[in-house]
Amino acid sequence: MIKVSIAAALVLAGILAGLLAGPGSALAQGDGRVDPPQSDNVKYAWADVLRVDPLYEYAQISNPREECYEAPGDQRGSDQRGPDNRAGGTVLGAIVGGVLGNTLGKGDGRRAATVAGAVVGGAVGNNIASNNDQRYSGTETRCRVVRDRAQERRITGYDVQYRYRGDVYLSRLDYDPGERMRVRISVTPAE
Repeated sequence: MIKVSIAAALVLAGILAGLLAGPGSALAQGDGRVDPPQSDNVKYAWADVLRVDPLYEYAQISNPREECYEAPGDQRGSDQRGPDNRAGGTVLGAIVGGVLGNTLGKGDGRRAATVAGAVVGGAVGNNIASNNDQRYSGTETRCRVVRDRAQERRITGYDVQYRYRGDVYLSRLDYDPGERMRVRISVTPAE
């Protein structure tokens, strides 16, 4: 009977699993990415990152905001605290004129005199009320939209210098690879 240690059995199981999977199977990397199937002349390895230089671009940004201020202004009205009384004067004048026209009119002309008195009375009441309006000075709040412009610096990529087997290489990437990065090694005959 052959005695095999647990560690040896695990190693043997790993080798058998690799052989059964075949050379075209995908290899999982430590960061969750999966290597594509390897051909006979391609392999993946690790390179040491020597330097990472971020690349920047400047963009103009515009932020709208509302700016309010107090400005002096003349206003017309009967009183700063009360509403405009021109409508009230018009209605009161029409009522008084209608009553007066009704009183003065006789027979069939009474209706026409009432209507004429109401129209004339309304016009007179409106005129009297508008003459009582006063101008007053005060301040009013005025607002406008102002756009603040600024420049914003954004990272667009990284120039990465790395070493693989003693040779130094430079690549432009769209991410910062950290201290080590995966490299793809491909060997082809020189012509």
